[in-house]
Amino acid sequence: MSKAGKRRISSLPPGYVEDKSQGPMLRFQNSLPRLPVPTLEETASRYIKTLRPLLSASELAASKQAVEDFIKPGGAGPRLQERLLARQADPRHKNWLYDWWNDAAYLSYRDPVVPYVSYFYSHRDDRRRKDPAKRAAAITSAVLEFKKQVDSGTLEPEYMKGLPICMDSYQWMFNASRVAARPADFPVKFSSEKHKHIIAVRKNQFFKILHEVDGRPLQASELEQQFNKVYDMAQRVPAVGALTSENRDIWADARQILLGAHSNNAAALEAIESASFVVCLDDATPVTLEERAHQYWHGDGQNRWFDKPLQFIINDNGTSGFMGEHSMMDGTPTHRLNDFINDAIFHNKIDLSDTCGRSNLPDPQVIKFEITKDVQAEIDRAIKDFDDIIGQHELAIQAYQGYGKGLIKKFKCSPDAYVQMIIQLAYHKMYGKNRPTYESAATRRFQQGRTETCRTVSEASVAWCNAMANLDVDDKTRVLLFREAIASHLDYITAASDGKGVDRHLFGLKKLLEPGEELPAIYKDPAYAYSSTWYLSTSQLSSEFFNGYGWSQVVDDGFGIAYMINENSLNFNVVSKGSGSQRMSFYLNEAAGDIRDLLLPTIEPPNAKL
Repeated sequence: MSKAGKRRISSLPPGYVEDKSQGPMLRFQNSLPRLPVPTLEETASRYIKTLRPLLSASELAASKQAVEDFIKPGGAGPRLQERLLARQADPRHKNWLYDWWNDAAYLSYRDPVVPYVSYFYSHRDDRRRKDPAKRAAAITSAVLEFKKQVDSGTLEPEYMKGLPICMDSYQWMFNASRVAARPADFPVKFSSEKHKHIIAVRKNQFFKILHEVDGRPLQASELEQQFNKVYDMAQRVPAVGALTSENRDIWADARQILLGAHSNNAAALEAIESASFVVCLDDATPVTLEERAHQYWHGDGQNRWFDKPLQFIINDNGTSGFMGEHSMMDGTPTHRLNDFINDAIFHNKIDLSDTCGRSNLPDPQVIKFEITKDVQAEIDRAIKDFDDIIGQHELAIQAYQGYGKGLIKKFKCSPDAYVQMIIQLAYHKMYGKNRPTYESAATRRFQQGRTETCRTVSEASVAWCNAMANLDVDDKTRVLLFREAIASHLDYITAASDGKGVDRHLFGLKKLLEPGEELPAIYKDPAYAYSSTWYLSTSQLSSEFFNGYGWSQVVDDGFGIAYMINENSLNFNVVSKGSGSQRMSFYLNEAAGDIRDLLLPTIEPPNAKL
């Protein structure tokens, strides 16, 4: 165990108990607190507070009335709250939200996972491994080192503010897959002891590569030989992987057509779904950050299996990245995995030497699908639909080099809250107003915790954005308003991380309406739908090993903005449907400069106190 881990454990509050029988990784799992249910009063108060900057006076008055009717004695709220508290106390549920959220947000979601749900990381270049087979071998070796810790349960838990957090989702990292089905998809998990292979994809052709033979893991040099064989053997074939890019109902139906086409196809599907992970060997050579982002976010839609939680993408020029399927696992575990593999490679923490490999290793095995006319028709449709959807999107990257976390901390600001205000100001510059904004807040300090919504737009943030646009407001006032906006954001994201956001609570109460019960007015109120229409969907994951990270917008007239806050730079990945991303990128750059110029005079010179 690391010294940092020991220090954290020695200062844990009462209630956290180490159960060493569960192994190091899961030793705190059973003593993690359960996701709380906020009181109706605190959710009502917080909800109204988030509506004030978004609504007119008359709209706000109607919303207040709907909320008051909901929470009053005899209203629907207390009855639903009682049911929710009973669900929370039910020992069958470690987390009252978990099953509902996995289903509603992911498994029942019918739009294609790409571009709408999956996400990507773009890796920093490895200058010592421009050869794609060598790069693929190094990444695979490092991933397998991490996998060994997950499978054995020896991985050290993660911590948030000194407290251990839930590691449950790691079970869905390796040897797992999402499966398309009606009316909802479902996850499958295979034994890591029985399935010791990865899948490589080249020219749409799938290859099974054993990563352990005769009880011995393959060395990096052996994996490199295997990847080189794939490069030599691969012949372009019909893109069965394209089926996974479809609308989930269409893919579910196509999957049945594929299974019915030939008895061999079931085994082919299982080989892919049971694999430890997938390595996509793309015949592309992306150079610019935009080219790389497109390659890792979606590629050509064919040399992939989008239902796998882990896909590592290696291009012909040695550039690499990662794509994650989101349904059972959020970005923080895969962020840790990708940081681990890059750290291991760049800092020589694993053996990647060119040692002499075994000569008797089995060759990569071609996974052959039997393609009938009906299956080919499904593939053709999937390719066309994919091209149509991707063609509707615009991606832009703002790689801002003016400053980063170092200067933001000198401004005595939370880096995350600061960048959220850059985004708010950029949107205000572009549209002259602010609209509902989502930021992901992690709730992993609770059992089976995933995320809660942080509603970024506040009265304070809108007042500050308006002040920045008003030439009559002096900078001293703008600075005061900016710090109030930062404080308001920190207050909400802290509450959200503590399981006391608005959105999941209201969602849970609504789920407990019984057949025949009338939908309460709070849910019919237009403000309920509007305030959770995410014109800006945002999230941060930062790594010095990444040069990009992103996903899609969630509403047609909105933006998906993924951002990284590094020591001396900021990176924004902006996606929209239509043609707004380049303009938003421009305004993000301008907003970052405006805030820097506003706050620079507030920094005391180094010798000010001498």
